[in-house]
Amino acid sequence: MSDLQPVGYQLWLGDLKAQIQVAQQRAVLAVNQELLKLYWQIGNDILQRQQQQGWGSKVIDQLAKDLRVAFPEMKGFSARNLKYMRAFAEAWREPEFVQQPVAQLPWGHHLVLLTKLKESSSRLSYAALVQQHGWSRNVLVHQIESQVLQRQGQATTNFAQTLPAPQSELAQQTLKDPYIFDFLSLGMAAHERDIEKALTQHISQFLLELGAGFAFVNSWGQSKLKSAHY
Repeated sequence: MSDLQPVGYQLWLGDLKAQIQVAQQRAVLAVNQELLKLYWQIGNDILQRQQQQGWGSKVIDQLAKDLRVAFPEMKGFSARNLKYMRAFAEAWREPEFVQQPVAQLPWGHHLVLLTKLKESSSRLSYAALVQQHGWSRNVLVHQIESQVLQRQGQATTNFAQTLPAPQSELAQQTLKDPYIFDFLSLGMAAHERDIEKALTQHISQFLLELGAGFAFVNSWGQSKLKSAHY
């Protein structure tokens, strides 16, 4: 096997790495959207039953116990998180919300928006800034507490129609979001191979199309494409 690389190989390799990163992001965002859709539906169901049938707050504690029995591997069904789901559905009354770009944000970011801000317009403005600048959850908290929108005198509500930059804290945090792993029944103790299988399964066909002699090697957070021969 020759150690020499053909002309243009590194450029091609860099392009493939970028494509793999985009594929990973799209996969994670798709899972995240399904997670938010589920959380919104659960929260809305709780709201409807409490408002229409007069169910008390204790029903949430009972529901949490029953869901934990049914899905013991999932920790997202705590009574506290169920209450956040209800607040989530109450804050965004239209189910179409989960089809909008704001639904790309991880659940942890939505919790910050729910607990730190009272008006939906402010939530949308900060959500747009998160997507634009790739803020992590901690940075979002800091920006809200420092009242960055009020200081800048702007109300940003437009969302870019692009994925977060792969190197941004938002993209990295989304890829490692424990709520997504929980939703996929992977958990915090998931092995690398479990995480990789869940998030990169959809690009297998793409890699096969490269032809014989190539293998995708992924060490979580670092993608590599190796060639067995040229």
